[in-house]
Amino acid sequence: MNNYSDKIAITTGDPNGIGAEITIKALNKLNLPAEKFVIVSNKKILDFYGRLDKAYEILEIPFETEIIPGQATKDAGEFSFQTLKKVCEITPKAIVTAPVAKNALHKAGHFYNGQTEVLQKFLAHDGQHAEMLFVAGDFRVLLLTRHCPLKEIKLTKEIVVKKILDLKEFFINHLNITNPEFALCGFNPHSGEEGILGNEEIEILNPAVSELIAVGVNITKPLPADTLFVNAARHYLYDNTLPIYDCYIANYHDQGLIPIKTAAGDKTVNMTIGLDIIRTSPGHGTAFDIAGKNIADETGMISAIRAVL
Repeated sequence: MNNYSDKIAITTGDPNGIGAEITIKALNKLNLPAEKFVIVSNKKILDFYGRLDKAYEILEIPFETEIIPGQATKDAGEFSFQTLKKVCEITPKAIVTAPVAKNALHKAGHFYNGQTEVLQKFLAHDGQHAEMLFVAGDFRVLLLTRHCPLKEIKLTKEIVVKKILDLKEFFINHLNITNPEFALCGFNPHSGEEGILGNEEIEILNPAVSELIAVGVNITKPLPADTLFVNAARHYLYDNTLPIYDCYIANYHDQGLIPIKTAAGDKTVNMTIGLDIIRTSPGHGTAFDIAGKNIADETGMISAIRAVL
């Protein structure tokens, strides 16, 4: 097998979504040296959605069935899974993934809640856990939990401490920020109002913060999430002189993603950290409603690629 340790590997996601289209458009617009990349996909799929301007290396994943834009199919889900498995096997410098359809993965018998979980299956070792960090410029949001129903969210002090210690290590080792400032969202409205609106702050988050501060982490107490993100959004949209935290830490998916996606839209990058290889992806999905129409916006894919250059 070739050595891909100095290459960025790109997967094109669900064959029936916009993944191949935005990959082609992004690479053509970026106009970077082809030797920097390897595309893990299928030539038939790429040719269906457009034309690459350069001769990129393509690692072929079989896809013998019909491409049906806008449809979640078992064969498309199997292809999506096999591209992720292959990209992990070749251990590139970084991974950029186009969106997949979770329901297609499930139809193919791969019961994962997203690509992050698949990457963790194939790349994690020695107790590693993949974490979801969303990035738009210097506006960053870490999720303490990933894709799970709200009623199933289970946080413990130990989980919070470990994830935030791992986050600090990422900032030091990959971003060269030696003393990052973190802001922690309260779990409940108004951070629980001293137990009136919930006890998670008292029982989980405050003890975690005390332990983190004791080992040198620069982190706030749990702050009401409805106002915490205001300056970060204004910083991103209007005034980059406004002070913001290096990372905002949300307890669950929508608590963190609504503010950053409202501010940054398709420029939001989903970054998987905590594994040996950093992975990025556009912050949007397969967009089945416009697949095959050649109108998909490649902005998110461009941002995802730029994030690992």
